[in-house]
Amino acid sequence: MRRGERQQGFTLVAVLVLLALCMLGLAVVGPQWSQQVRREREQELLRIGVLYVQAIAEYRATSPGSLKQYPLKLQDLLVDTRFVGTARHLRELYADPVNPKQPWGLVQNEDGRITGVYSLSEEAPLAERAIDLGTTVLAPAKHYSDWKFIVKTKS
Repeated sequence: MRRGERQQGFTLVAVLVLLALCMLGLAVVGPQWSQQVRREREQELLRIGVLYVQAIAEYRATSPGSLKQYPLKLQDLLVDTRFVGTARHLRELYADPVNPKQPWGLVQNEDGRITGVYSLSEEAPLAERAIDLGTTVLAPAKHYSDWKFIVKTKS
């Protein structure tokens, strides 16, 4: 037998041991990575929710005349046609980060105008306490769909 022929079996065993160690490492790190991704999506949901609240509030505040109105559809926040010039309250319509394939749920007043948005996701949020976002306060919730990003009007 040649010397090189005996070593081929050891190389195979070494590759299998290395592969097993990599799989073990991924099994340990995988759940932590998944939790971090969920946390980032939740933070993105909060950020985008605040953007929608600010845009809807700005749309209402800049209404011409004394009648302050909310938008009829989210697209009205992109291009506000109530003025001679172009007014934009949002750069784009943002997708729901925790439920990207579904549209936003819309909170509407009695006139059918949009006063807020919410996620349609039934997943449980990681945050267990109330969250103060400055423009709105979110109560503790069992599902993301319980978080309503609604414009607070000054009475």
